[in-house]
Amino acid sequence: MNDTAAERATVLARLEQLVRIESPSLDIAASESMVDLLGRWWRDLGARVRAVRTDAGCTLIADLDGTGDPVLLVGHSDTVWPRGTLEGDLPWSIEGDIVRGPGAYDMKSGLVVMLAAVERLAGRRRRAVRVVVVCDEEVGSPTTQELLREAAVGAAAAIGFESPHPDGALKVGRRGSTRVSLRVGGRAAHAALDPGSGVSAIDELVDQLMAVRQAVTHPDLPSEVLCNVGTLRGGGRANVVPAEAEAEIGLRFIDGESEERVLQALRGLAPVRGGASVTVSVLSHRPAWQASDGDNALLDEIARAGASLGQRVAGRPAAGAGDTNQVGNFGIPTVDGFGPRGGGAHALTEHLSLQSLQERIALLAAVLGR
Repeated sequence: MNDTAAERATVLARLEQLVRIESPSLDIAASESMVDLLGRWWRDLGARVRAVRTDAGCTLIADLDGTGDPVLLVGHSDTVWPRGTLEGDLPWSIEGDIVRGPGAYDMKSGLVVMLAAVERLAGRRRRAVRVVVVCDEEVGSPTTQELLREAAVGAAAAIGFESPHPDGALKVGRRGSTRVSLRVGGRAAHAALDPGSGVSAIDELVDQLMAVRQAVTHPDLPSEVLCNVGTLRGGGRANVVPAEAEAEIGLRFIDGESEERVLQALRGLAPVRGGASVTVSVLSHRPAWQASDGDNALLDEIARAGASLGQRVAGRPAAGAGDTNQVGNFGIPTVDGFGPRGGGAHALTEHLSLQSLQERIALLAAVLGR
């Protein structure tokens, strides 16, 4: 099948079906619905399909025979959007070239690209393909990292289907991402009648966050570290010295040495106040992925395939993290950002370009058919 009206209609219908399955992270029933639908489509193309269940939901693994070692196609079925978004703030819509809907851009359109490209090559010689669609990428893939590691064994290359850079460039290299919980324990007391016997967990947390800030801005770090205190919780009443407080911190790293230094500093945090306690826990971790010669060679191969179609393909590192952070550290040539152009990921402006969607299908078909 080539870029025909029939293919475009099929691609759009599939995308709508996926978007209408609202699939927030950790919604097990939604992930199972996604895998049921995707699994049926992949079986129709001759794939051997497995559904692997974890505490976070259901992950799809599909294998299609072909020439050589398989190309690993990496995606995710979960979104940041809660159920009800489709009927509320972000309904499914098509306006000219623009499609909107929760998860349409990040990254259900990428899942459609995989299917359509393989379908376009039906009956023709192409590379063997292994597809992995995890259920918990948006929360750091805490239950599926080992599945990815197993799926990557024997793969010749890996392509991630996250959104590209705004200009359509692929992503080769990503910052590492680590989420940390910083929990502080204190001692409750009446804030007016007996304040001296209390230990404020909130005051302690403020001082600990200052220490975190010093650690991530230390002048001896090899590269910049991004730090975002995403959530704060603690206390309950203004007349009670708070006994508990907690912050969730997002850290982004360019290189592994900076990451290890910062995490070592956080693991060494000690209470400032007598009677207080400090506990640091890593909630999720993705290592920094720095582009290798193999990654750049894969990008060059994709660029040559694009040139045969009249497409100009470029690539550069990205600030955000994803599952290719892990795959890129396995020593497998890896690129990401193979989803279509668009914008508004994680925002009410989420959208994608239908023209770009078709271009990505053609590009992937050219890569797999080389």
